[in-house]
Amino acid sequence: MKNILDNLIDILSKEERYVSDGHLLKNVIVEAALSLDPIFLKLLLNNEEIKNTFFQKVDTTLVFDKIKFQRFISNKQFLPDSYTEFNNKIGLTDESGFISKSESVVLSWAYKDCVLEGGQSKEDAKRTEIFWNETLAPDQIDRLLSPKVLSHFRKFSENGEEKVTSISDSDNLLIRGNNLLVLHTLNKKLKKSIKLIYIDPPYNTGNDGFGYNDSFNQSTWLTFMKNRLSVAKELLREDGSIFISIDQNEIGHLIVLMNEIFGQENQKNIVTVKRSSVSGAKVINPGVVNVSEFLLIYSKNSNQWKPNKTYREKDRDTRYNNYIKNIDSNPENWEYIPALEAFSEHLGMKKSQIKKHFGESYELELEKFYFENKEKIIRFAGLDESSVSDKIKQLKKISKEDNTKTYILEREGKSTYYLYKGDAILFFKDRLIQVDGKDVFGEMISDIWDDVLPNDIHNEGGVTLRKGKKPEKFIHRIIELGSTEGDTVLDFHLGSGTTAAVAHKMGRRYIGIEQLDYGKNDALERLKNVVSGDQTGVSKNLEWDRGGSFIACELLKLNEIYVEKIILSTSTKELIGIWNEIQEKAFISYKIIPQNFDQNIDQFEKLQFEDQKKFLIEVLDKNMLYVPLSEIEDQSFKVSQEDKKLNTEFFGLNK
Repeated sequence: MKNILDNLIDILSKEERYVSDGHLLKNVIVEAALSLDPIFLKLLLNNEEIKNTFFQKVDTTLVFDKIKFQRFISNKQFLPDSYTEFNNKIGLTDESGFISKSESVVLSWAYKDCVLEGGQSKEDAKRTEIFWNETLAPDQIDRLLSPKVLSHFRKFSENGEEKVTSISDSDNLLIRGNNLLVLHTLNKKLKKSIKLIYIDPPYNTGNDGFGYNDSFNQSTWLTFMKNRLSVAKELLREDGSIFISIDQNEIGHLIVLMNEIFGQENQKNIVTVKRSSVSGAKVINPGVVNVSEFLLIYSKNSNQWKPNKTYREKDRDTRYNNYIKNIDSNPENWEYIPALEAFSEHLGMKKSQIKKHFGESYELELEKFYFENKEKIIRFAGLDESSVSDKIKQLKKISKEDNTKTYILEREGKSTYYLYKGDAILFFKDRLIQVDGKDVFGEMISDIWDDVLPNDIHNEGGVTLRKGKKPEKFIHRIIELGSTEGDTVLDFHLGSGTTAAVAHKMGRRYIGIEQLDYGKNDALERLKNVVSGDQTGVSKNLEWDRGGSFIACELLKLNEIYVEKIILSTSTKELIGIWNEIQEKAFISYKIIPQNFDQNIDQFEKLQFEDQKKFLIEVLDKNMLYVPLSEIEDQSFKVSQEDKKLNTEFFGLNK
């Protein structure tokens, strides 16, 4: 007779989603239990013994005890594969059992109170089980999040690459390295200094660049975001804000997470962004066609956040259909006529002849007249008395009773009020914005943006943008809304550098963080093009020419050197060579017993190649991926004199 362990393995093995290469995926099973997946629960309920073990009857309802289930499958007897057995022998396995028994507390998702550390060398490095995905509990973290030494400083301007001799608070920065660790490094210097943060993180669609462990994707993604957003909040000024692009896959979870970190009272807007049209392959399947994504906007302190008035181009408002005939006279004596009548007088022909005269170009000629006479074109608008002062209410009443003249109310520091017959006078010129160097009709932006995407621009800034990357027009609106010239803008998912490129053209100081190297499409190449006079994107609208500079640098690597070597390795023989180098030069986890590894090298060689990589990365002490700033004077880390000087300046170590 089978015991409950054998029964459970048999049942779960029948469902394809829980199996890969003939092996059960423990993390996928845990995720299904956490999310109360209906298919998963039905499988368990089909077996009487399992139902009696993991379900409890409350009145007439069966309740699944997911905590009991998690503890059961976390036992080493459940799926003790060769990798687990090997870890046990070497001493690497955490003996504390399921994480709820350790210092961490499992509430909203698994590993919530742990730090997820990870990295990739290429955006497309994606497999069923990504090995470089490690969760570190609080008792494993010593100096992981302490500030790190910056190195390899290079300055770029329109004159090319220059040696960095000094660094100031006004310098633009492009920093290469793990964004979690860079954020904590910057927090030492720039806490409460950033006005605007924008990020376009991985959307966790299953097809994007989030190449972390897919078999625990939901909780891993949430942990990944939580760790970074928590320190991002510390970097923001009290009047600052953060903008996050996301789609329908994770917007619900992200809102809950942001409300927890920033506070629901600081949720300012959820903008719907139209990214494509209802066409092509999307319309083949029945149902609602998905053409949107979202932009979450949160302030640091709701009482201090003051966004800028921001406008978008739109079709001319036909309600602006009146004309001030004698605008140079005293406003009390202004004479108003229909705009079409003024157009007729301007042309010297009857109104009935104009359309025939111009034919298809009639609307263009009429609009040209409007823009040439923008100070004289107006419309009359009713006043909402609930939103105006008592003075304006009184003036409205007077002007309504006396319909012979225009009444004026000048206001200190505000625009002048003009009223006629009880209505306010709105000027066409006040609704115009500049686009590509010319006046166009505009309106205040709303929480629906249908004019900044889709991104059919694939070569802005001299680099090729991947599908889904945001165009400069989209980033320009965000920076215009949330910052002013001279403010600091941060993007810690910089990608190909759009945020930094637009910030540079708009006169903002910027800091961009990116771990991946995109080669010829890298942010570094794009910013070099910007300072040299890139004319794509928003350059024409901003009258961008050239100039400015930025400094590129990176975290000074320690164990990260060996992580990269392991990732790039192609054979077991090569990995064994790296292991020998690790023993000699790297910092090894306190849990590892090196002699045990050498004594069981034959079992290591029998592991799957990806498991061999995974093991060697787990062996490395994650607290020492990069050189801690506190150890900058330690001779064993060989920090150059140039790097010491620049780090001292940047962090103010001599103060």
